[in-house]
Amino acid sequence: MSEYVVELKNATKRFPGVVALKNMSLSVKPGEILGLIGENGAGKSTLIKVLTGVHQADEGQIFVDGVEQHFRDPNDSAAAGIACVYQELNIEKLLSITDNIFINKWIKGKTGLLDYPAMHKKAKEVMLSLGQDVDPTKPAGNFGMGVQQMIEIAKAVLINAKMIIMDEPTSSLGEKEVEQLMKTCRELRDRGIGIVFVSHKLEELFELCDRVTVIRDGEYIWTKNVSDTNNDDLIAGMVGRTLENQFPKEFGTKGECFLKVEHLEEGGVLHDVSFEAYGGQILGFAGLVGAGRTETMRAIFGADPIDGGKVYVHGKEIKIKTPSDAIKSGIAFLTEDRKGQGLVLAQSIRTNLILANLKGFSNGPFLNAKKILESGEKNIAALRIKTPSIDEIVGQLSGGNQQKVVIGKWVNTDADIYIFDEPTRGIDVGAKVEVYNVMNDLVKQGKCVIMISSEMPEILGMSDRVIVMRGGQIMADVDRDSVHFNQEDLMKAAWGGTLDD
Repeated sequence: MSEYVVELKNATKRFPGVVALKNMSLSVKPGEILGLIGENGAGKSTLIKVLTGVHQADEGQIFVDGVEQHFRDPNDSAAAGIACVYQELNIEKLLSITDNIFINKWIKGKTGLLDYPAMHKKAKEVMLSLGQDVDPTKPAGNFGMGVQQMIEIAKAVLINAKMIIMDEPTSSLGEKEVEQLMKTCRELRDRGIGIVFVSHKLEELFELCDRVTVIRDGEYIWTKNVSDTNNDDLIAGMVGRTLENQFPKEFGTKGECFLKVEHLEEGGVLHDVSFEAYGGQILGFAGLVGAGRTETMRAIFGADPIDGGKVYVHGKEIKIKTPSDAIKSGIAFLTEDRKGQGLVLAQSIRTNLILANLKGFSNGPFLNAKKILESGEKNIAALRIKTPSIDEIVGQLSGGNQQKVVIGKWVNTDADIYIFDEPTRGIDVGAKVEVYNVMNDLVKQGKCVIMISSEMPEILGMSDRVIVMRGGQIMADVDRDSVHFNQEDLMKAAWGGTLDD
């Protein structure tokens, strides 16, 4: 009997112009949680796809319980006991929980028709075993992201998976949902299931995992017991260098009030939201999931209609009814949903980088190809976008590199006010520093930066001032030199507490 439930040995995978994996190895023991970490573009996605049969390695071997396997497609991988819960959930929201769980695994009765009573009963049992007391006959889209993720895990449990890969499973979850997921992972481990837990959040690895594997530039670096490593060790392994300062805050000179919002109202969502944001500073917006931070910025940007309130840019009241109005007023908005709202995935990097400022890259009715190329190459170098060329299709890039393209697109507008909504979500620590340095550069140019973040260390590390929201209202406005500029007080405000003067 093999020590490992799944073992990948010396795998190499080539694509045109790119070696995505080179002599890659990975081993997972039954009943353990193995953390997998690496920078964006390090090869994590390709590694997952090789293990799940989406891609076939050009060289190397895969063993399940010590027996060599050859996966021609995902069905072969699933049959061998390997399942994956992808970051982008594969849920059919209009179908019931039962239908989602039993897709391609239907139970049929003696008549040959689907035995829904049996499937509903089994779906109920599986979801209960994952801590979810839900009605399996209801459409999956009626439930939040946490339940939908458990539906994906239930699919793996149903096929008696020996190993489950979880790809950035907490990236879209709230605090309570993350706690439930962690509990579920531990229960699955106790059942003898091996788990590969892919995350950019180092604290999650230390809380949950038994061992951690680090990969870099498509190659295996090392595997260690979590108890034998630390943050600096992991970072050095990922990026090949130490990051002495994870939050390289640089201070600009506080300038004029660039953006002033008065008594913003949006029915049932925002309530009397008023604040000011200044040039030469980063204004952080903190709060729990659903606090109204993104809704506030969407209202300011003209993406959602407002019921009342005023918006001033450089002291002049402006009427913003559409995002085009906002862009003309010098406002840039890097949205949280990069794939749905930030990028045209079927187009090239070259094209995406100029989408928010076509006029700036034109000579009359024609685009200036030379200017587009020079600017694009500069963006790729400055943001360290990992790509074979500027003409690579954006949908082929890793999530973190897609995020960098979105940032480059908005930097190219030369706006005065930059709104960054969760700018480092799904980005590794090395790439985060590059994003922070983009913010620093904007601040040093005297620009106004507004950053929404759910990561409190990021808020504290990069903000000059922090506004805390809860339930569509502002609960606190805290300067960096205030006694309340700490995690405990900001979280107190986020939960509805009042900060003493």
